[in-house]
Amino acid sequence: MSDGHQHNGHEKVPSRQRRRFPGISSRAYEHPADRSALVALRKLTGFDTVFKALSGLLPERSLRLLFLSDSVRVSERQFAHLNVMLRDACYILDLEKVPPMYVKQDPTPNAMCIGMDEPIIVVTTGLVELLDEEEMRAVVGHEVGHALSGHSVYRTILLFLTSLAVRVAWIPLGNVAIMAIVTALREWFRKSELSADRAGLLVGQDPQASMRGLMKIAGGNHLHEMNVDAFLEQAEEYEAGGDLRDSVLKILNVLPRSHPFTTVRAAELKKWAETREYQRVMDGHYPRRDEDKDASVRDSWRDSASSYAGDVKNSKDPLMKLVSDIAGGAGDLGDRVRRGFGGFTSSGPRPAQGPDGPQEPGTPSDPDTGGDRPPRDGT
Repeated sequence: MSDGHQHNGHEKVPSRQRRRFPGISSRAYEHPADRSALVALRKLTGFDTVFKALSGLLPERSLRLLFLSDSVRVSERQFAHLNVMLRDACYILDLEKVPPMYVKQDPTPNAMCIGMDEPIIVVTTGLVELLDEEEMRAVVGHEVGHALSGHSVYRTILLFLTSLAVRVAWIPLGNVAIMAIVTALREWFRKSELSADRAGLLVGQDPQASMRGLMKIAGGNHLHEMNVDAFLEQAEEYEAGGDLRDSVLKILNVLPRSHPFTTVRAAELKKWAETREYQRVMDGHYPRRDEDKDASVRDSWRDSASSYAGDVKNSKDPLMKLVSDIAGGAGDLGDRVRRGFGGFTSSGPRPAQGPDGPQEPGTPSDPDTGGDRPPRDGT
């Protein structure tokens, strides 16, 4: 626990008693889809060597010089309170080497962890001015979680490929191929953001502060005008509302993003904070870093597939409900298609049209009867 003494080179950690996780593996908090990809990559012989060799092609050195020359480096003499948070986060997650942190003048609230060889953390002045101490602690823990997982490597590659896609847009099919990779990386990175939100919670150990920070990132510094419970209700409405057209629009809206929407992140974090998995980590039962080499790729992919399947099965989204119905062989899909998009709304079932007029729902052919669909419940 943090006790204000020196530990492994980390000095002046806050005196508030927080649980510490010696030797914790990032697998303890990673989203299953994020974890499966990372476990597979770590099993590839020479993976680190290949990607570090690519660093010569990436603008990493340029970025480091840019932040060093045009931002403020966090230290005991500059943004000392952030320096304390950073060292405490590294102490709690047992990250031996503290990444450099910079504060960049930018009114947009944002934070990132980038770099191939040595990750660096960058936060904007807009974020520093927006969040209180406990909310900011969760954000710093979020970025340290990225560093511990090795996400900074993939984010750097994503930035490079996105830039490359613009440069080769004139080449036939060249842009299409690169954008396909970029789209896959974005999906991976969106899941890695959920992982890092969990790391932030393990560092801050204050679920309300974590969700409050996400709410303020979405709505600004008007805490007296906002409510966390109402914010979470927005996530519920976003997931369940509308019809099939809205489901398609949700997919199109999220595809170009590297981060999930803030309401979704808050809901996902709340859901994880209420699981047995989270409680076991807090009780000291978690996978260790020295066991990473023995992690099973097959088990990780099975967990990932199970997670996606569970999301589809439990989702209230009209499209996901349709996919679940098809997978389960439920109902007369043809009748729904004939009724058009209106047949996929979240409202109750409509009577089927028989030869003698409307029929009462509830027959075996009614697509909306059957098993219960439990509800589903993040810079």
